[in-house]
Amino acid sequence: MTFRDDLLVGRRVAIAGGGGVAILEQLRSLGAWVDHLAGDVLSDEDAAAAWARERAPLTAAVIGAGEPFAAGGPAGLSDALELSWRAAHALATGALIEAQEPARIVFVAPWRDAGPHAEAARAGLENLARTLSVEWARFAITAVAIAPGPATTAAQIAELVCYLVSPAGGYLSGCRFDLGLIGAAAG
Repeated sequence: MTFRDDLLVGRRVAIAGGGGVAILEQLRSLGAWVDHLAGDVLSDEDAAAAWARERAPLTAAVIGAGEPFAAGGPAGLSDALELSWRAAHALATGALIEAQEPARIVFVAPWRDAGPHAEAARAGLENLARTLSVEWARFAITAVAIAPGPATTAAQIAELVCYLVSPAGGYLSGCRFDLGLIGAAAG
């Protein structure tokens, strides 16, 4: 996909969770200001909200649940959903809501074949995106979830994130984007 070089100039994006190197690089290459909310700060929701306030105004949050999900299982499921909620809540209450400007939250789910309970984590993030898109609509905050398939690359995820963080992506809310299903069905 080809984007205009200055597509994200003026956009301020916070990244939380893991696996965001390709996303971070793609966002920056299109002119976005990007900072990473470290896990040690995120473990304290008040500290995470303060971190967000210091970087305000933010226009988007990208929350990667793949790394906390790790190899899956009940603990991975719990960790991925807990981190995603904690990050979304801290970033929204710390900066997104107070800005009184349209903002986006993009959840990146674990890969479909990441381990036991991967689909439960993906469904949980979809539900979180749907719920927040309704609950936070009054604050002009949209939320979506990206669910990578087995053949999905980090570059493909980064491209979709860039589109969703752009002004055009704000029209989508409460959606789950399932990637790589065609290749998975053919293989």
